[in-house]
Order: sequence, then C-alpha cells, then structure tokens
Amino acid sequence: MGVLLRILKWSSLVFGILIIGLLTILYTVFPKVDPAGDIIIDSSDEIIARGDYLANHVAVCIDCHSTRDWSYFSGPIIPGTEGIGGEKFGKEYGFPGTFYAKNITPAGIGDWTDGELHRLITTGVTRDWEPIFPLMPYPSYGKMDVEDMKSIIAYIRSLEPQENEVKESKADFPMNLIMRMIPKPAEPTTRPSPSDTLNYGKYLVTIAGCSECHTMAEKGKPVEGMSFAGGFEFKLPGGGIVRSANLTPDETTGVGNWEVDDFLDRFSAFIDPFGIETVPGGFNTVMPWTMYAGMTEEDLTAIFKYLQTLTPIENEVIVFSQ
Repeated sequence: MGVLLRILKWSSLVFGILIIGLLTILYTVFPKVDPAGDIIIDSSDEIIARGDYLANHVAVCIDCHSTRDWSYFSGPIIPGTEGIGGEKFGKEYGFPGTFYAKNITPAGIGDWTDGELHRLITTGVTRDWEPIFPLMPYPSYGKMDVEDMKSIIAYIRSLEPQENEVKESKADFPMNLIMRMIPKPAEPTTRPSPSDTLNYGKYLVTIAGCSECHTMAEKGKPVEGMSFAGGFEFKLPGGGIVRSANLTPDETTGVGNWEVDDFLDRFSAFIDPFGIETVPGGFNTVMPWTMYAGMTEEDLTAIFKYLQTLTPIENEVIVFSQ
C-alpha cells in the first residue's frame, strides 16, 4: 500500500510539473506574433473614404461593433450606434464563452497606436499581448492589402467619439488556452487590379471572410472538403436557427444556375436597411445584407465570377428552422 501511495504521489508531482510547464509555455511563448509596428497612418479624405467603404460594405467591421435592430430583416444597424460596441456573443448562441464587441470609436481606441490597432486586426493580439477569440476573422483580415488595412484604421479613427463602457470578454476552458495558439503573423497580399477580375474577386472574398460563415464547422474547425458549401448554423436572437447558403457552383444546391444579374439583384433587394420588418421567432438572418448591398456592382460581379470557379459541392441546406 505504501508503494502505491508513493507512486501516486510522484505521479501527481510529475503531472503537476508538466501542467505548470505547459502553462508557462502558453503564457510566455504564445501568442507568437511580431511586436506592433511603429507606423503612422495618413488620414486624407480619400483614405478615409476607402476605409468607410471597406469597413461598412466589404470587411463589415461596423456590423459587429454597432447595435443591430433585429425587428428588421438581417438586423440593420441602428443609426448613431456605429462603432460603439457592446454586442454580446454568448453561450446561448453556441460560443465557448462570453464575448463582447469592443468600442472602436476614438473614445474606445483613442489611446491605441496605429501599429497596435494594425496588429490587433490582422493577428488577433491586443496591445497587452493577449489573444482575442477569432469571432473577428483576423486570419482573413491578415491577408488584406496593407494600404486597405490602413484605410480602415483611418476610418474608424474618424468616427464620432462615443463613450460606451463594454464588458470584458471571457473564454471558457480550454478555449482560453487554445486561443493563445491561434494568432500568427499577418500575411498581407497586394490588392489586384479590378481588371484582373478573378483574382480581384478572390481578394474581396478573402478579406470579407466569406468562407468563415459559408463553410460548415465541427468543434470550431471547418469541415474538410466543404469549403463555401454552406450549412454553418447560427442561433438567432429571436429564436430559431439560420444556416448559411451554398456558394459553390453546384447546379442543384448551390449557385451553379445563377447569372451575374441574379447575384446583383439578390443584394440590391436589401439596399433599404429598414425595408423588411420581421416578427419574433420568424425567419431572419445574421448576414448583414443591407451592408453588403452597398458594394459596387464591379466588386459584386468580381465576387460572383470568382465563386463560379470554385469546385461544385452538392450540399442541400435547410436555411431556417425553429
């Protein structure tokens, strides 16, 4: 009996040492990204206008960092709340913890340097060297052209400062540890010329994070072989579940039979943000149609043409269910 107790004692000690060693590595080595760069971003009218377009209609940063009115289809932003943050993404919606969108008006990020903001958005690491949950698709934003990213930062700095104290986000175990290993150095690309339609469309699809929502996931990981095939589930604030559409050119379950005008018409139908009222528990969607509807026809056309080059995947999606 004494030998067994000694074995258990030493086994517990070794296990404890291993755990302490693992935690030490996680909290001293990770997240593994470069220090924030020493950059100063120009804030010309042209740059701010570009950032406005990207933040509101392509990368849709303003979507999560504002207050949405779910009594209307696709939850349009309530005017005057742009950038104030505070939206809750909790366990009731399937998240591994409780996360809050931060205040990104100058009242919330005014003391951040341009380099700190740039690193946060492109790698998911804060000024305090802490990782954030990839609810914000920073792996996609990390592929954005450096000048486009700078324009977004210039734009959010131009927002009206609004005081709004936001609660701290908290991830559940073990996600609080896993999060530390997700960030990696940004891999910016060069924005292709719009005349290079397919590559330009691919760039827009990437920085918009389309695959994040239009690919099924299991335990937080995309299902292999189902890229862009839809089926990702979202619990709606008013009840029910909505699932993302199949964007691959499959002719029976995707957009294989669509023409570019069909694609453009689908977006233009939602140009009025408060045009369609909904009822609690009725059909709705988390996709910010009214924001994406503000994209230019040139950009939407490029996106459609790129999507048509994807591998067709047959995946029948039940879009909404109670």
